[in-house]
Amino acid sequence: MKKIPATVVTGFLGAGKTTLIRNLLANANGRRIALIINEFGDLGIDGEVLRGCGEETCREEDIVELTNGCICCTVADDFIPTMTALLDRADRLDHIVIETSGLALPQPLVRAFNWPEIRTRVTVDGVVTVVDAHAVAAGRFADDEDAVDRQRQADDSLDHDSPLEELFEDQLACADLIILNKADLIDDAALAKVNADVVARVPRAVKVVRATGGDLGADVLLGLGIGAEDDIGARKSRHEMEEGEDHDHDEFESFPVRLGEIRDIDGLKRILGTVIADHDILRLKGFAAVSGKPMRLVVQAVGRRVDTYFDRDWAPGEARATGLVVIGQAGLDRAAITRALEA
Repeated sequence: MKKIPATVVTGFLGAGKTTLIRNLLANANGRRIALIINEFGDLGIDGEVLRGCGEETCREEDIVELTNGCICCTVADDFIPTMTALLDRADRLDHIVIETSGLALPQPLVRAFNWPEIRTRVTVDGVVTVVDAHAVAAGRFADDEDAVDRQRQADDSLDHDSPLEELFEDQLACADLIILNKADLIDDAALAKVNADVVARVPRAVKVVRATGGDLGADVLLGLGIGAEDDIGARKSRHEMEEGEDHDHDEFESFPVRLGEIRDIDGLKRILGTVIADHDILRLKGFAAVSGKPMRLVVQAVGRRVDTYFDRDWAPGEARATGLVVIGQAGLDRAAITRALEA
């Protein structure tokens, strides 16, 4: 089947991402759109705003909030399982829109679309970066830079601490479409200067669009057809360019491991945790047959956290066996991992 397109919307806190998405939903032209919102804390403010848009496209089941911190730092824990759940839905989606945290680095998120679990089913239609033109014209990167700093301090999961200017440039460097929002708040000369400043920070040709209150419809934001996950080498961060680092090798691979019945669930979880840590495995999932149990055991592991639960009875005639899928960055020692699991 044709891959489902996904649009990544990035930009600093207060740039107008939520308003842009709300306008997008109001002008979706019949498209079935699901939203992944990377909100902080427990209040789900952005989600409540979007649910109140009064449009048929704002259905409760089409909005997923990720509240465990910056999405680029919780890819394995949150993003991949969420994407898998959306892709597995019986009612096929027309498009997926992802609103990132203002602190997110877009590159790791785009790279995650190459994960074996999702790469054949979804593609990055484009990365849209929303810029607060009024703030940039005043020499700031966000309208309230103190609020951005507070957001940074509140996110315990954040594993990068880029200066504001560097983060701004990284969001621009990954963009396929740049929105100069709040254009009505500055005059034409100032807006032209902001446009020139933004373009000068982008190492490749990118379309720049001006907007007032994020008032752009689906025909502008969707259907770019970029396939950004296949073009990650052209979206290097400032740090990568300055240090001459090359992360094109950060590809993912997966392979299956078939085992017999297991006797001890707790023992299985301990072994899996050890193997994952020893071999730097990103995710491990599958099903297990447990001796003396009529039901199939589901296994889901992210990092050292291993979760299990029984989901259904083994069907008559179904082979009782344990089958696991190991996922990690390219170069996994498949033989060693398999031997460790078999032991």
